[in-house]
Amino acid sequence: MQQLSRPARRAVLVLHVAVSVSWLGLTLGLLTLGITGYTTGSPEMTTVAYRAMKIFGDWLVLPIAFAALVSGLVLSLGTAWGLARHRWVIVKFWLTVITVLLSVFSLRPGINRLAAEAATGAPAPDISLVIAPAVATATYLFLTAISVLKPWGPTARGSRLRAAQSAEARAGRARRSGIEGAGVR
Repeated sequence: MQQLSRPARRAVLVLHVAVSVSWLGLTLGLLTLGITGYTTGSPEMTTVAYRAMKIFGDWLVLPIAFAALVSGLVLSLGTAWGLARHRWVIVKFWLTVITVLLSVFSLRPGINRLAAEAATGAPAPDISLVIAPAVATATYLFLTAISVLKPWGPTARGSRLRAAQSAEARAGRARRSGIEGAGVR
Protein backbone atom coordinates (compact mmCIF):
# COMPACT_ATOMS: atom_id res chain seq x y z
CA MET A 1 0.00 0.00 0.00
CA GLN A 2 1.20 3.48 -0.78
CA GLN A 3 2.19 5.73 2.13
CA LEU A 4 -0.62 7.98 3.33
CA SER A 5 -0.19 11.71 2.93
CA ARG A 6 0.22 13.64 6.17
CA PRO A 7 -3.41 14.90 6.24
CA ALA A 8 -4.77 11.44 5.41
CA ARG A 9 -2.56 9.81 8.05
CA ARG A 10 -3.73 12.29 10.66
CA ALA A 11 -7.38 11.79 9.74
CA VAL A 12 -7.08 7.99 9.94
CA LEU A 13 -5.14 8.28 13.21
CA VAL A 14 -7.88 10.45 14.75
CA LEU A 15 -10.52 7.99 13.53
CA HIS A 16 -8.57 5.03 14.89
CA VAL A 17 -8.05 6.61 18.31
CA ALA A 18 -11.72 7.68 18.47
CA VAL A 19 -13.13 4.25 17.62
CA SER A 20 -10.60 2.48 19.85
CA VAL A 21 -11.52 4.67 22.80
CA SER A 22 -15.19 4.10 21.94
CA TRP A 23 -14.60 0.33 21.97
CA LEU A 24 -13.00 0.60 25.40
CA GLY A 25 -15.87 2.75 26.70
CA LEU A 26 -18.43 0.40 25.20
CA THR A 27 -16.91 -2.60 26.95
CA LEU A 28 -16.82 -0.68 30.24
CA GLY A 29 -20.53 0.01 29.77
CA LEU A 30 -21.19 -3.64 28.98
CA LEU A 31 -19.15 -4.64 32.02
CA THR A 32 -21.19 -2.31 34.23
CA LEU A 33 -24.46 -3.69 32.87
CA GLY A 34 -23.20 -7.28 33.20
CA ILE A 35 -22.22 -6.72 36.82
CA THR A 36 -25.60 -5.10 37.47
CA GLY A 37 -27.47 -7.99 35.87
CA TYR A 38 -25.43 -10.57 37.76
CA THR A 39 -25.39 -8.99 41.22
CA THR A 40 -28.78 -7.36 41.56
CA GLY A 41 -31.44 -9.20 43.47
CA SER A 42 -34.16 -7.69 41.34
CA PRO A 43 -35.41 -9.66 38.31
CA GLU A 44 -36.65 -6.37 36.83
CA MET A 45 -33.20 -4.78 37.12
CA THR A 46 -31.58 -7.90 35.60
CA THR A 47 -34.06 -7.70 32.70
CA VAL A 48 -33.28 -4.02 32.12
CA ALA A 49 -29.51 -4.60 32.28
CA TYR A 50 -29.56 -7.49 29.79
CA ARG A 51 -31.91 -5.70 27.41
CA ALA A 52 -29.67 -2.62 27.50
CA MET A 53 -26.68 -4.84 26.73
CA LYS A 54 -28.56 -6.15 23.70
CA ILE A 55 -29.03 -2.62 22.37
CA PHE A 56 -25.30 -1.96 22.70
CA GLY A 57 -24.51 -5.36 21.19
CA ASP A 58 -26.87 -4.92 18.25
CA TRP A 59 -25.97 -1.35 17.34
CA LEU A 60 -22.43 -0.66 18.51
CA VAL A 61 -20.20 -3.66 19.17
CA LEU A 62 -19.60 -4.85 15.61
CA PRO A 63 -19.40 -1.47 13.83
CA ILE A 64 -16.94 -0.13 16.39
CA ALA A 65 -14.90 -3.34 16.45
CA PHE A 66 -14.60 -3.47 12.66
CA ALA A 67 -13.86 0.27 12.45
CA ALA A 68 -11.00 -0.18 14.94
CA LEU A 69 -9.63 -3.15 13.00
CA VAL A 70 -9.88 -1.50 9.58
CA SER A 71 -8.52 1.88 10.67
CA GLY A 72 -5.62 0.11 12.41
CA LEU A 73 -4.86 -1.86 9.25
CA VAL A 74 -4.94 1.29 7.12
CA LEU A 75 -2.58 3.01 9.55
CA SER A 76 -0.15 0.12 9.69
CA LEU A 77 -0.10 -0.45 5.95
CA GLY A 78 -0.13 3.25 5.02
CA THR A 79 2.65 4.41 7.34
CA ALA A 80 6.26 3.56 8.08
CA TRP A 81 5.13 1.41 11.05
CA GLY A 82 4.06 -1.35 8.66
CA LEU A 83 2.13 -4.45 9.66
CA ALA A 84 5.13 -6.74 10.16
CA ARG A 85 7.96 -4.37 11.02
CA HIS A 86 7.41 -4.06 14.77
CA ARG A 87 6.42 -6.71 17.27
CA TRP A 88 3.96 -4.46 19.07
CA VAL A 89 2.04 -3.87 15.82
CA ILE A 90 1.79 -7.63 15.18
CA VAL A 91 0.60 -8.28 18.74
CA LYS A 92 -1.93 -5.47 18.52
CA PHE A 93 -3.23 -6.70 15.16
CA TRP A 94 -3.73 -10.31 16.29
CA LEU A 95 -5.29 -9.36 19.62
CA THR A 96 -7.68 -7.06 17.76
CA VAL A 97 -8.60 -9.83 15.32
CA ILE A 98 -9.19 -12.23 18.22
CA THR A 99 -11.35 -9.76 20.13
CA VAL A 100 -13.40 -8.98 17.01
CA LEU A 101 -13.99 -12.70 16.48
CA LEU A 102 -14.89 -13.20 20.14
CA SER A 103 -17.32 -10.28 19.90
CA VAL A 104 -18.99 -11.85 16.87
CA PHE A 105 -19.06 -15.48 17.98
CA SER A 106 -19.21 -15.30 21.77
CA LEU A 107 -20.17 -11.95 23.27
CA ARG A 108 -23.08 -11.05 21.02
CA PRO A 109 -24.66 -14.55 21.09
CA GLY A 110 -24.38 -14.56 24.89
CA ILE A 111 -26.00 -11.15 25.13
CA ASN A 112 -28.75 -12.19 22.71
CA ARG A 113 -29.47 -15.37 24.70
CA LEU A 114 -29.78 -13.53 28.00
CA ALA A 115 -31.81 -10.71 26.46
CA ALA A 116 -34.23 -13.31 25.04
CA GLU A 117 -34.53 -14.89 28.49
CA ALA A 118 -35.10 -11.43 29.95
CA ALA A 119 -37.86 -10.75 27.41
CA THR A 120 -39.72 -13.86 28.57
CA GLY A 121 -39.53 -12.62 32.14
CA ALA A 122 -37.16 -15.28 33.41
CA PRO A 123 -33.65 -13.79 33.29
CA ALA A 124 -31.03 -15.92 35.01
CA PRO A 125 -27.93 -14.00 36.07
CA ASP A 126 -24.92 -15.19 34.08
CA ILE A 127 -21.29 -14.63 35.08
CA SER A 128 -20.17 -14.96 31.45
CA LEU A 129 -21.53 -11.47 30.75
CA VAL A 130 -19.25 -10.17 33.48
CA ILE A 131 -16.19 -12.16 32.44
CA ALA A 132 -16.33 -11.39 28.71
CA PRO A 133 -16.46 -7.58 29.05
CA ALA A 134 -13.87 -7.72 31.85
CA VAL A 135 -11.43 -9.64 29.65
CA ALA A 136 -12.20 -7.34 26.71
CA THR A 137 -11.60 -4.24 28.84
CA ALA A 138 -8.26 -5.62 30.09
CA THR A 139 -7.30 -6.47 26.50
CA TYR A 140 -8.15 -2.97 25.23
CA LEU A 141 -6.19 -1.38 28.07
CA PHE A 142 -3.22 -3.60 27.14
CA LEU A 143 -3.59 -2.62 23.47
CA THR A 144 -3.66 1.05 24.48
CA ALA A 145 -0.51 0.59 26.57
CA ILE A 146 1.46 -1.06 23.78
CA SER A 147 0.26 1.60 21.32
CA VAL A 148 1.71 4.29 23.56
CA LEU A 149 4.85 2.48 24.77
CA LYS A 150 5.72 0.63 21.52
CA PRO A 151 7.73 -2.12 23.27
CA TRP A 152 9.73 -5.08 21.98
CA GLY A 153 11.52 -3.47 19.05
CA PRO A 154 11.44 -4.36 15.38
CA THR A 155 10.88 -7.79 13.87
CA ALA A 156 13.63 -9.44 11.82
CA ARG A 157 11.97 -8.02 8.70
CA GLY A 158 11.79 -4.58 10.31
CA SER A 159 15.48 -4.74 11.24
CA ARG A 160 16.43 -5.64 7.65
CA LEU A 161 14.30 -2.80 6.25
CA ARG A 162 15.75 -0.34 8.76
CA ALA A 163 19.32 -1.39 7.87
CA ALA A 164 18.58 -1.06 4.15
CA GLN A 165 17.08 2.39 4.67
CA SER A 166 20.09 3.48 6.76
CA ALA A 167 22.51 2.26 4.08
CA GLU A 168 20.51 4.05 1.40
CA ALA A 169 20.52 7.27 3.44
CA ARG A 170 24.29 7.06 4.01
CA ALA A 171 24.86 6.49 0.30
CA GLY A 172 22.69 9.48 -0.54
CA ARG A 173 24.59 11.71 1.90
CA ALA A 174 27.91 10.51 0.47
CA ARG A 175 26.76 11.28 -3.08
CA ARG A 176 25.59 14.76 -2.09
CA SER A 177 28.78 15.57 -0.20
CA GLY A 178 30.89 14.29 -3.10
CA ILE A 179 29.02 16.48 -5.58
CA GLU A 180 29.14 19.56 -3.35
CA GLY A 181 32.82 19.03 -2.50
CA ALA A 182 33.86 18.55 -6.16
CA GLY A 183 33.69 22.23 -7.11
CA VAL A 184 35.35 23.66 -3.95
CA ARG A 185 39.05 22.87 -4.69
